Amino acid sequence: MIRFEPIGVIHTPYRNNAPYQPVSNDAGEFYIDLNEAYTDGLKELLRFKYIYLLFYIDRLHEKPKMRLTPPWLKNKELGLFATRTPNRPNPIGLSIVKLVNVIDRKIIVSGLDVFDGTPLLDIKPYIKELDDKSDANYGWLEDVDNKEHFMLHIKGIPHDY
Repeated sequence: MIRFEPIGVIHTPYRNNAPYQPVSNDAGEFYIDLNEAYTDGLKELLRFKYIYLLFYIDRLHEKPKMRLTPPWLKNKELGLFATRTPNRPNPIGLSIVKLVNVIDRKIIVSGLDVFDGTPLLDIKPYIKELDDKSDANYGWLEDVDNKEHFMLHIKGIPHDY
């Protein structure tokens, strides 16, 4: 048995719908209310421009499937672990967000792709030399027709076509 205790609560303007990926310039208030017991752990965090947030995806209603077809792709079956679907065996989410400010135990961040009230599991600094992989590729996305349009869906960018 593995057990996690939330270290805080994520607050966003999203009650029923959230973007698929963080939208950095999204409108609204995005912040974390860190449990008071962890306040000392924020020392020097504000010196980083970006942070990772790990959170519990607590509002899933479907069991994960090991094979699935992304909603924007027809006739393309993928393995669960080759996708970023939130429906996972362990519903742990990961987002990289811009760190805007830290005031006491309130951590203000850029746009975030979670529902208001999502339990926060951990915070880690994004470190350029460690986390920026210049040789990363697009995997199966290389084979998608109209890749530019598909990337709008993947990034959660609203568009008309």
